[in-house]
Amino acid sequence: MGFMIDGAPGAALGPASDDGRARWERAADLFGAWHEGDSRAMDELVRLMTPVLWHVVRAYGLERTLAEDVVQTTWLQLVRGHGSISDRRAVSAWLTTTARREAWKIAKAHGRVDTAESDDLDMLLPEQASAEEHATLGDDNRRLWAAVRRLNERCQRLLRVIAFEDRPDYARLAADLAMPVGSIGPTRNRCLSKLRALLDAPPSAPAGGWA
Repeated sequence: MGFMIDGAPGAALGPASDDGRARWERAADLFGAWHEGDSRAMDELVRLMTPVLWHVVRAYGLERTLAEDVVQTTWLQLVRGHGSISDRRAVSAWLTTTARREAWKIAKAHGRVDTAESDDLDMLLPEQASAEEHATLGDDNRRLWAAVRRLNERCQRLLRVIAFEDRPDYARLAADLAMPVGSIGPTRNRCLSKLRALLDAPPSAPAGGWA
């Protein structure tokens, strides 16, 4: 089975909200329909959830081709292991967890992540076009992600993972990002505060990597 990876980020995305809950519910319905024999439901599920997986995977600093491989692998693992998901509502968490585990493994193998201090995470990622630049977003979403890209890379990675996971595993997230688990909440709050400040600032406000 082949999966469309590159075109999928065309769906409008934003942090977890009512729209996010609707996405998880739709994913559950589609997974259930596919499990019951509707092959077209898988195509819709791929279109729905690949943008989420793309953001989660790119948060680990993988270059585009590696990120595509991880997303592809995640979908193939779902096809092979779908029988282990007894509750259709768990499919979104299953997909994002699987994507994060695979991304972490590949990133570590390619030297993208290690036990560096969190302040050094900025140096781990090369300059690349972000996934948001490949998506056709509404004005609000485009403005949101433009502001996110003005944050430092640590904030970007943290917000991307938290925004697109139904129930983030903070212990695993802390290990993946080499941060103490107790710092996830405070760091997230600081990043969100800086994001709000950027969104509230006039267009002429100076750009730069907000730490």
